[in-house]
Amino acid sequence: MSGTSSAKGVARHSTSPFLTASAGLHGVALATMLAFPSSWPLMLTALVGNHAVLGAGLFPRSTWLGPNITRLPEAQAQGGVVALTFDDGPDPHVTPAVLDLLEQSGARATFFCVGCRAEAYPDIVAAIRDRGHGVENHTYSHPNGFAFRGPRGLRHEIQQAQVAIGRSGGGRPNFFRPPAGVQNPWLSVVLAGAGLFLVSWTRRGFDTVTRDGARVAARLGRGLRGGDILLLHDASSARDARGRPVVLDALPRVLDEMSRRGLRSEALHAALEKPGSEVL
Repeated sequence: MSGTSSAKGVARHSTSPFLTASAGLHGVALATMLAFPSSWPLMLTALVGNHAVLGAGLFPRSTWLGPNITRLPEAQAQGGVVALTFDDGPDPHVTPAVLDLLEQSGARATFFCVGCRAEAYPDIVAAIRDRGHGVENHTYSHPNGFAFRGPRGLRHEIQQAQVAIGRSGGGRPNFFRPPAGVQNPWLSVVLAGAGLFLVSWTRRGFDTVTRDGARVAARLGRGLRGGDILLLHDASSARDARGRPVVLDALPRVLDEMSRRGLRSEALHAALEKPGSEVL
């Protein structure tokens, strides 16, 4: 089951009560089966149910495995602030165009960058920061199996990205988003050690699979309100019938819808530094 949380109160990462209880259940089940062998069907059922719940905790917006920022604090929501975020970049062709579109509307955004791509395009990383946007951590290599790695593998991907982004001119990231947003049972503890906060989203455009910018924008604009965190991609964006990245068609539409609703986009680090965020 997926839960949601705003940034309020997300001050520290720790092992979630659910994981602690899960570990305890395994211990109790093992001891019970050793003492009372006939109890194994009941204990097995309990463990299967536990693993099903644990699997649900991996979903991007879940808070079962630890703190997860899915919305901005209420103070920012009431002020009409939203957070545009872009994943998987930087891209040498798309990211500069996204930056130009944001500049035209005066919007500020957050770019969750892949460390190896930041190393390849440090000039773009520096441009993101110089234009007032945020540069955050999206792993070093964007591995598909991130959700199944152990603590050491997670730590390596995250810390290597921290170093790569810093050396590329992006500063020190404060926020992290895993590939596809999928969580990992050990992620909360590893992020605590790195001093990072997990961020998912309120709504996403599915621009990596939808080849129509108008449809992507409509998804993001439906019910859009202050406090929302929006997900798009400056790399990995699908191409429309003309071969153009759909994000470049969707973004102006989203910005227009924000303006129509009296909303403005701020970078996460700016929105969460303000009184009431209780994060930075």
